[in-house]
Amino acid sequence: MTEMKDPESRTIFAGVDGRTDTELPEWYRERHGDADPVTFAEAIRNLPQAVETTVAYQNPYTDEWVETERFNALVEPSRAREQARDEDTETDSLFHIPTDSYSIINPVDVYGPLEEVLREETIDGTPLGDVMFGEIRRYRGGGEVHMDIMFDGLEVRLPGRSEPITMGVTSGYDFFGEHAVYVEGFAQDGYCSNTMRSLTDKEVIKHVGDVRNFRTWWEELLAQVELVADDLFEFIRDAQDIELDFSELPFTVTEFYTLLGFPDYLAERAAGDAEANAGSPFEIDMWTLHSGATYALSHFFRGKEGASLDQYVRIANDILFNPEGTIERVEQAYEQQLEADGDDGSQASLAGERALASIERVSDDLQEKVEQFEEREDALRERFQEAMA
Repeated sequence: MTEMKDPESRTIFAGVDGRTDTELPEWYRERHGDADPVTFAEAIRNLPQAVETTVAYQNPYTDEWVETERFNALVEPSRAREQARDEDTETDSLFHIPTDSYSIINPVDVYGPLEEVLREETIDGTPLGDVMFGEIRRYRGGGEVHMDIMFDGLEVRLPGRSEPITMGVTSGYDFFGEHAVYVEGFAQDGYCSNTMRSLTDKEVIKHVGDVRNFRTWWEELLAQVELVADDLFEFIRDAQDIELDFSELPFTVTEFYTLLGFPDYLAERAAGDAEANAGSPFEIDMWTLHSGATYALSHFFRGKEGASLDQYVRIANDILFNPEGTIERVEQAYEQQLEADGDDGSQASLAGERALASIERVSDDLQEKVEQFEEREDALRERFQEAMA
């Protein structure tokens, strides 16, 4: 169903290692009916590795190959061995030729320490490693990897829904000199398979300098995710109390998303979902508008995981966590649109002023409810800092 760039391969996992007897949650299994999950430890150890090897250049006058110590190539060792045995193999072992300041970070370096933490940290007395599950996606010959790691039971349950919003992290790495490793808070809504990304600040480690203590890193990050799980229900409940009456606004639901910066094809999908799930297609609350945005991004985004997706995720999250900022952004974009259209006469100018006034009234009505969002976000940020200290 998704139009996001398809990965070259997917691996579904459940349980941290062979000592666990973890099954996929029913809602997740229904959406991955043909999945044959492996353990997380097995999945990580089956990911491509990178090793350094010497680079040479060809002298154009002698046709000789000359070794250079200035740069070293990153290759996948098992593929390099395969090439040595079979000259006709089509498998390419080369990932990248970085600068001499590049530090290799392989998946086991990062996720091996996570396995230790998952065996020790618990939820309701059960080790996280016993309730973990998710998916690993490979791109560019396995040199770029993204994964979703979730924890069955670390969740938010909304009234009237049988499936939970399950919390976890999304993480990944690549060997191409961009980010060595990243991780951020993440959740998946079992009701509609929407993914909620960037629920915590994205932590990034680059391919330069010393590799840090990943065990401590994971302990701090998982503590943040648990804090978000505690507060997410309250954010959603508050957002459900803030409704936009589109019959009183100078733009449609689709135009609401385009004014925020969504491309037309995403705005149409988001609006269709929001209108279908609202009690009235004209009066839509901020949680439903947020859910429409995540629906469009989860199932119809045409770009690639990473920076191109992140910009739209931030817009979607603001609808839920920063409703005042969202309305301000819409107002500014609408005002710029009026200016770009030009002054076609006093009648058009008057209509524009009335339209802006209707948006400002919405913003004014929000003021009473905005303080509780700001107080909750400030408290959450403060707890984040304590968790990372």
